Amino acid sequence: MPEGKERDGSVTVDGSISIRLNGEHRRVRSGMSLAELAGELGFPPEKIAVERNLEVVPRSTLAQVAVEDGDELEIVHFVGGGDVVGQGMTDSWTVADRTFHSRLIVGTGKYKDFEQNAAAVAASGAEIVTVAVRRVNVSDPKAPMLTDYIDPKKITYLPNTAGCFTGEEAIRTLRLAREAGGWDLVKLEVLGEARTLYPDMVETLRATEVLAKEGFKPMVYCVDDPIAAKRLEDAGAVAIMPLGAPIGSGLGIQNRVTIRLIVEGTTLPVLVDAGVGTASEAAEAMELGCTGVLMNTAIAEAKDPVLMARAMKAGVEAGRMAYLAGRMGKRLYADPSSPLAGLI
Repeated sequence: MPEGKERDGSVTVDGSISIRLNGEHRRVRSGMSLAELAGELGFPPEKIAVERNLEVVPRSTLAQVAVEDGDELEIVHFVGGGDVVGQGMTDSWTVADRTFHSRLIVGTGKYKDFEQNAAAVAASGAEIVTVAVRRVNVSDPKAPMLTDYIDPKKITYLPNTAGCFTGEEAIRTLRLAREAGGWDLVKLEVLGEARTLYPDMVETLRATEVLAKEGFKPMVYCVDDPIAAKRLEDAGAVAIMPLGAPIGSGLGIQNRVTIRLIVEGTTLPVLVDAGVGTASEAAEAMELGCTGVLMNTAIAEAKDPVLMARAMKAGVEAGRMAYLAGRMGKRLYADPSSPLAGLI
């Protein structure tokens, strides 16, 4: 070991200790607080959350909690996985005692940059965006953050558990999300395997129960199964979010019957989550009576994401109006629009 670096117990003679930060070993000054560590790294406390040895540290105590030798720390923030009110629609919807006018929720992943993401959100009229919780970039604390482009004071952030394959991972992620931004309205998804990204409903139900008991209000991604939807409602979910098709597939709604049965069988908001590829499919979901639609890839991977965001906004609104208007009945044979009486 180089001169001046000999260890005295767990602390070297230069006064440093060893920790593991975001999966990497690092030496820091002995006796510093978590707030001081965040400051030295260049991260404002109001934009991050800290987990110490698998326990979330309340932001209000960061200045009082000292870093100790051997600590395993995770520092995370939100990334893109004026009040914007949808034009043309006057009806609103409510989830967990919060009222929204736009029935379109958009994701924040896959865009080429934060500027494009923010422009698409504005074009969509969305009032809610889903955000992933990821480690901060310790090597570049001045790197742009999503919050620099989409203001969480104007747009509701819906932290999600994208990429979690166990209930424990999802619960841990959302505990950190609540500390980072104070959000209790969250989106829960627990995936079964990587190829289909279908939800693991056993783990999803268990995580829903735990989160509900801890005061979270989980909007839950699930299979298009009315029985599973009812069990989620009983477990404490505040919204049911059945897939229309596999995540990112753009295949559109594959089973209209089960989506409709979910809508009819629950008192909770139902939002189709995953699979919608274009505006007509968003309208289809709304015509089935769904409360709203959540999408990411359909907008982000369009040739013109901002224009597609406008199209999705229009599709959701058109589908909602058609549902409220009540479609005509289907007939096997023609029925003339003009009266036959008095025909020359």
